[in-house]
Amino acid sequence: MTLVLASTSPRRYHLLSLLNLPFLMVSPDGPEVVAEDRAPAEEARFQARRKAASVAAQFPEAVLIGSDTLVSLDGAKIGKPRSVDDARDILRRLRGRSHEVVTAVVLVRDARVVETIETARVTMRAFTHTELEQYLATDDSLDKAGAYSVQGLGRSLIVGVTGEYLAVVGLPLRTVADGLRQFGVEAPVDLDRLYRERNVLNWRTFA
Repeated sequence: MTLVLASTSPRRYHLLSLLNLPFLMVSPDGPEVVAEDRAPAEEARFQARRKAASVAAQFPEAVLIGSDTLVSLDGAKIGKPRSVDDARDILRRLRGRSHEVVTAVVLVRDARVVETIETARVTMRAFTHTELEQYLATDDSLDKAGAYSVQGLGRSLIVGVTGEYLAVVGLPLRTVADGLRQFGVEAPVDLDRLYRERNVLNWRTFA
């Protein structure tokens, strides 16, 4: 059975590869238009559905995987920054506070759909202006929800993560594996060991 990841995210590609299953990575069609009236979880679900649906005609027999991640600060949705200046403004809002990271995963085959939403809590340090500017200069903040990468240089800005760490990175693997199992696809990997050892993407740096 063919698996198709409707994404261009290198983080999601890396994570899905850990399941040791062959898959295709295909860019989803259409613009990502965010609606002001959708709650954060519903927005993430809507975008994940849209991504999976956009490649359905190309792969009618495949299991399609769509996923979307956004940050919620006091209920306000924060996506990817449009520029370095936008990233600066976002990180100033997040500095010294906790926020939620919401990741939706949607798996589709024919008319069958499996949907899950994972929410984790991230607490930021009260980093200095100099630290912020040094981070922005690396361009690590771009193309990432909330303008930081927990798995990259953005780790230096974070105190801790509560909940599903891989949801913060962009693709919670237990959720994906459980969904694939409902389509008769079993990942040939010991997920309990992976979650126990946490040997990927800065995971072990968090208690």
